[in-house]
Amino acid sequence: MASGEGRRRHHDLVPLAALLKREMKSEKMEKPTVRFGHAAQSKKGEDYFLIKTDCQRVSGNPSSSFSVFAIFDGHNGNAAAIFTRENLLNHVLSALPRGLGRDEWLQALPRALVAGFVKTDKEFQSRGETSGTTATIVIVDRWTVTVASVGDSRCVLDAQGGAVSSLTVDHRLEENIEERERVTASGGEVGRLSIVGGAEIGPLRCWPGGLCLSRSIGDMDVGEFIVPIPYVKQVKLSKAGGRLIIASDGIWDALSSEMAAKSCRGLPAELAAMQVVKEALRTRGLKDDTTCIVVDIIPPDNELPPTPPPQKRNKLRDLLSFRKRSRDSASKLSKKLSAINIVEELFEEGSAMLAERLGNDDNLNTGQSTSGIFVCAVCQVDLAPSEGISVHAGSIFSTSSKPWQGPFLCSDCRDKKDAMEGKRPSGVKVS
Repeated sequence: MASGEGRRRHHDLVPLAALLKREMKSEKMEKPTVRFGHAAQSKKGEDYFLIKTDCQRVSGNPSSSFSVFAIFDGHNGNAAAIFTRENLLNHVLSALPRGLGRDEWLQALPRALVAGFVKTDKEFQSRGETSGTTATIVIVDRWTVTVASVGDSRCVLDAQGGAVSSLTVDHRLEENIEERERVTASGGEVGRLSIVGGAEIGPLRCWPGGLCLSRSIGDMDVGEFIVPIPYVKQVKLSKAGGRLIIASDGIWDALSSEMAAKSCRGLPAELAAMQVVKEALRTRGLKDDTTCIVVDIIPPDNELPPTPPPQKRNKLRDLLSFRKRSRDSASKLSKKLSAINIVEELFEEGSAMLAERLGNDDNLNTGQSTSGIFVCAVCQVDLAPSEGISVHAGSIFSTSSKPWQGPFLCSDCRDKKDAMEGKRPSGVKVS
């Protein structure tokens, strides 16, 4: 690990009064109203959800509030889904540096989500249970929506005007060629279920274990190449707002994203969630746990999202296409995009390589704790300067980085990283 004052970055806590002043000064857009509804029908009892609307970036400061919505679709039992619901959010928040203003906090969020997912997976696997779960978590901070997901529980955005876009990627081996190639390159075997006579049936699965997914939390009996590193997307809505539909595959196996959005337009969030579940059951019947959360992000002067007028879809997609922007361009571009009702894409990354996802400590003050001691970028344990191992050390995927640069990992998390990349077998044994 790097040592010396030249490589250490002093991490000062910002006084609360200064932080509040900065917050008030930087916030010029009115805060939208967030309304939500939830509905579910249970078949196996393995779907769980989380709704928290009272989170605060700065304790005691209502202007720093944000909301969290999540769905966890368990398999091979409900233990992983329950554990993830109880621990994932706390692990994500603990990975965020303190003393950040809102813009810096939002910029740090994608990296913290990666660390939180990996830590949750590592802790659950240490229990020796073979259950697994998808995880789709959505953080709404004013007009900015950040989504992280593993598995096939999906989040879609129905923007005002009628354009529907996905904020997640399905990690199904059957449909995702890149994930199939990654799993096999890491030592996994992908194939269909063989029956008597040699015939192959059903979707593509990873063996051993027979899991249809390439990313999840848990599933230690399948192999570490089934990784918990999430696809993360962050967007900023226009002032017109929009609707999020977050649901388990019990919905998406029955309805397309467009069908789900269309089925509940014009309804308030609570009734909308019920309508999506009702439509899925009408289409396919109750063949799996079916869970849906609908979140409406509404401009302050609107009570309910208006029903969009009928328009041709191809024109709407041209108008409401996602736009990327650099972090430096900021306010002028943001105001222009908002004025013409375009959703900005602030961040998107889906790599399964931990070194790529954690980046460099030059980007954010995350290499040290407030006491000056180095911390593991995943599990947040304190490390002496001689104990940590750079996430970039020995990685062929980080040729632009130097192996003595942070972020750093403890030995356990480095072993976890190597196992996920197929460099060594998992050291965890099933009880």
